[in-house]
Amino acid sequence: MAKPTEEELETALKMAAQMRDKNIDPFYIAKALLSHHYRIKYLEEVMRAADRYINHGMSEQERTRLIRQIEKAKDAESYTSGEGRESFGLE
Repeated sequence: MAKPTEEELETALKMAAQMRDKNIDPFYIAKALLSHHYRIKYLEEVMRAADRYINHGMSEQERTRLIRQIEKAKDAESYTSGEGRESFGLE
């Protein structure tokens, strides 16, 4: 499936927000789009951090950045699911 253009995505997100605001989303399409769009931004940052880590000699600084991005993505997942996330700082 082709990736939407920036314009197409912007239009879809605006319509999804309107559907949510007007409570016209019987099949939860708007809810799913808005949630996935929110979460994918964090996952894209994880991918960029992982790429930097692998391609810059696996430095400790890049590893720390990668771990931070993973934690942010996990927090976003917990936030959107409405569930708290236990963290002991060992992950």
